[in-house]
Amino acid sequence: MPLSSETHDRLTVLNTFGTDPGSLSAGTYVPKGFPKNGPLVVVMHGSTQSAESYDSGSGWSALADECGVALLFPEQRKTNNAMGSFNWFKRGDSRRGGGEPLSIRHMIRQVVDDHAIDTSRVFITGLSSGGAMTSVMLATYPEVFAGGAIIAGLPYRTADTLMQAIFRMKGYGGPSDRKLNALVRGASKFTGRWPTISVWHGGSDMTVHSSNADSIVRQWQRIHKVEGPPTRVEKVDGFPRKVWCDADGRQVIDEYIIAGMGHGTPISAGGDEGLGEEGRYMLEVGISSTRHIADSWGLTQ
Repeated sequence: MPLSSETHDRLTVLNTFGTDPGSLSAGTYVPKGFPKNGPLVVVMHGSTQSAESYDSGSGWSALADECGVALLFPEQRKTNNAMGSFNWFKRGDSRRGGGEPLSIRHMIRQVVDDHAIDTSRVFITGLSSGGAMTSVMLATYPEVFAGGAIIAGLPYRTADTLMQAIFRMKGYGGPSDRKLNALVRGASKFTGRWPTISVWHGGSDMTVHSSNADSIVRQWQRIHKVEGPPTRVEKVDGFPRKVWCDADGRQVIDEYIIAGMGHGTPISAGGDEGLGEEGRYMLEVGISSTRHIADSWGLTQ
């Protein structure tokens, strides 16, 4: 169920946040004792999910309690999209200064002001359409984010229509790498340090083909000046992680392709460090994307 009351299980409705041109809802989770100048993570659900269900499955609010992190959960309305998907492919919802991206920017500004967030530690992640909208936000408002994690998502502006979006999800066609890079550069007038990029995808994803993960990596390689093969490949919880480091040794892009996994967010719910719970599109595979993403952003120290 969508957010509809003052509190809905663990999340609190964000009632006011600017002009909301994209007509979205939002929930927040701010743990008790949250410190001034603490970090913020924006978490975007996938199709047919709600903010609340994605939080339960991914375990973000449990990690927030553990690590002192504020959370913002944008939520789509069925009146905007019957599947509850973010409209990442629509022209009006994939550009800076309008539509859903501007609504999300307004939400972030409100939470930053309400809770004295450290603006140098704002991050964003999402699954599926939420992952594709994460690509949109990183491209259109790069000055807002220190890093982003795209789970089973698509590159920025790989599609401009619903038909194109369906083809791209299946792994067909799409702009050239040069064009994908130019689309990010043209999405804003940003000249600062670009957000880091983490890409997660199931190797057996039949909904959003895993070739999209590689396209996201290539879209950002030239931005970060790390073209070519990864700096290193390592094993994390039994899965390969490719890492690209810039000339200063900073990790700027990483990619996890989870062999045998379908469409969803990888979770590890068991054990002392377990997070989340298995469910539709929340896939128990023995690795917690939530924990590893937070760790890569320095939130778990």
